[in-house]
Amino acid sequence: MTDRVTSHDILRMVQAAAILVREQRLRLSQLDSVAGDGDHGSAMVRIVDHLEASFVRPASADLKSCFTDAAWSVMNSDGGASSSLLGAFFLGVGESVQEGILSWDCAGLAAALEAGLQAVQRQTKAKPGDKTLMDSLAPAVEALATAAEAKRPLDDGLRAAAQAAKAGAEATEKMIARYGRARLLGDKTIGHQDAGAASVALMFEGFSRATSEAKGNLANARY
Repeated sequence: MTDRVTSHDILRMVQAAAILVREQRLRLSQLDSVAGDGDHGSAMVRIVDHLEASFVRPASADLKSCFTDAAWSVMNSDGGASSSLLGAFFLGVGESVQEGILSWDCAGLAAALEAGLQAVQRQTKAKPGDKTLMDSLAPAVEALATAAEAKRPLDDGLRAAAQAAKAGAEATEKMIARYGRARLLGDKTIGHQDAGAASVALMFEGFSRATSEAKGNLANARY
């Protein structure tokens, strides 16, 4: 991987994210069991399975078709509310890209993810502070945009995004849920991370690991 990502690189990022989600399946379900059905881990595994399969295609595939197809696959993955929101995110990314675009630099990826975030914001009124996936998604996208504005390399940008997503997810432990079934429990939701926010943090951690490892492999190959 150079300082640009193609559909092939996105596949590696998704694969890395999928590994983490599968490893943390039980933890995600335990977090969800505080105020939900306790099936979030299983739902997220279905989502990443569909997402991973969507990106298995020729390296020459354009990013618009990759993300649009992935979005519809996620929305049909039977992953509950997460399918709808993450599907909207990836669809927003896909719709923001011109046909024929084969790669992004840090700024291009940041702009695409910002479009994805805006699509989620049209889908839900939840915002950071409401103890939802927005508490990790919004900071991650913002951190990547800040890195892009500073002309930082792509791997640095995604590392910052992953750190922001993790911090956002951890912050939900002290929040009162304001959306979904969890809102009915009020103060009882304090002391537990939001499962959706935790899932998004895992995904961005996977994205970051994949880009950092690819850059390290490229550097080693030069010697």
